[in-house]
Amino acid sequence: MKKAKVKRSARTATRTIDRPPPRQKAALRSDAFAKAILGAKSYAIDTARLRGLFEEASRKAAAIPKEPFKDSWPYLQAMLRLIRAYFRGEYRNVAKDELLSIIAAVSYFVDPFDLIPDEIPFLGFVDDATVVAFAVARTRQTLDDFMTWETATVQL
Repeated sequence: MKKAKVKRSARTATRTIDRPPPRQKAALRSDAFAKAILGAKSYAIDTARLRGLFEEASRKAAAIPKEPFKDSWPYLQAMLRLIRAYFRGEYRNVAKDELLSIIAAVSYFVDPFDLIPDEIPFLGFVDDATVVAFAVARTRQTLDDFMTWETATVQL
């Protein structure tokens, strides 16, 4: 573990504190996502459960502030539409690992008892937004392909 020197004030001596290296910080953030991946497998094989997840996530997305999600908000919406198209059997052109990442992010999003409870104003959605952004980074091409498919389907 790296040590960082921190000056507290002119009166106090410099002390060292433990600070995890950047790779370890990323691993800590992805632990919650890894747990969500395990639960995502049960949704992927049960279309009724997947539909329930979609409905719950859609209700929550309609009722929360968008600010914590920044640039990932449109991708969260695309994730929801992809899940809907998947359980309806309309779209299956998605790799299993990427589908699981998307389901895991949406599952984490709806979980009110995640790392930061949703009841805490604004901060309650920061961890949700972080997990969604992490999933978007892993599945961006799949989501872009899905949105292209949507556009082509609508035009037909």
